[in-house]
Amino acid sequence: SACVSRQYTGTAGKVTKCQVGVSLHLARDHASAAVNWRLFLPASWDPASPEADPDKVARRTRCGIPDRVGHVEKWQLALDMIDETRSWGIDIPLVVTDAGYGDAAAFRHGLEERNLPYAVGISSRHTAHPADARPVQPAYAGTGRPPRMHYPEPAQTMKDLVVAAGRTAARPVSWREGSRPGKGISGFKRMHSRFVALRIRPAGRGVRQATDGPELPERWLLAEWPATEPEPVQFWLSSLPSGLPLATLVRLVKLRWRIELDYREMKQALGLAHFEGRTWGGWHHHVTLVSAAHAFCTLQRLAPDPKDAAQV
Repeated sequence: SACVSRQYTGTAGKVTKCQVGVSLHLARDHASAAVNWRLFLPASWDPASPEADPDKVARRTRCGIPDRVGHVEKWQLALDMIDETRSWGIDIPLVVTDAGYGDAAAFRHGLEERNLPYAVGISSRHTAHPADARPVQPAYAGTGRPPRMHYPEPAQTMKDLVVAAGRTAARPVSWREGSRPGKGISGFKRMHSRFVALRIRPAGRGVRQATDGPELPERWLLAEWPATEPEPVQFWLSSLPSGLPLATLVRLVKLRWRIELDYREMKQALGLAHFEGRTWGGWHHHVTLVSAAHAFCTLQRLAPDPKDAAQV
């Protein structure tokens, strides 16, 4: 099948032989839909790549893969889809992703170049300086190139910054209704946890390349630290304004649950996972039909009268 290779997939949570698709969803609190897709082509399928596999390259024609299609990183596919979706006249006020994309400094830089705010998942291993850190100018002897300004203290990992703030910095936040029965007005228990929000200056090679001046840009670092856990369990990085209320920041980063819900509905009810495209065109045809069916079901669910949605 087109683009099948041994690669990591979030569905299985491991490296396995599979196809990998990248999707773009439009989402709000009560509705979401997949509006753009790309089939990821591994380097082993690209004849121009040093990692090309002759057997897989030979199957490109049989699989109907266009000659112009080569290996492109997933984060770049995501940026390409964002550009295409915006060209349709659709506004994208905020980009929310998991750490698979948020960890890529080039992806975050691409969003900043497009003036798109983001709230992305990141790994705890990334480094940063506190927001109040300032670069200093080393002494210059007057010969050779002047030394560049630098931060006097080494950058710390995101996890260390949050742990240094302490458990007392965590604040309880409730952000949406869950699926479990509860005592609320709706009859469902609200989702809640504890969060630490810090203003930081992300460090790292990719970040420095994206910075024009000596001072690193200031960003939000949000960490979920449940009362029952000895340390933070999840981290996000955001370019949203500094005065944003904690509850709003949490609600926005947690909006990505809509995408997980989309995938569950498309796989379990609409057959997204019941087909492995043998050809490039077949894969795109299948995901397009599944997305259209999912969008129709969403309209049916939201419409006061299902007959009104059926006419859309």
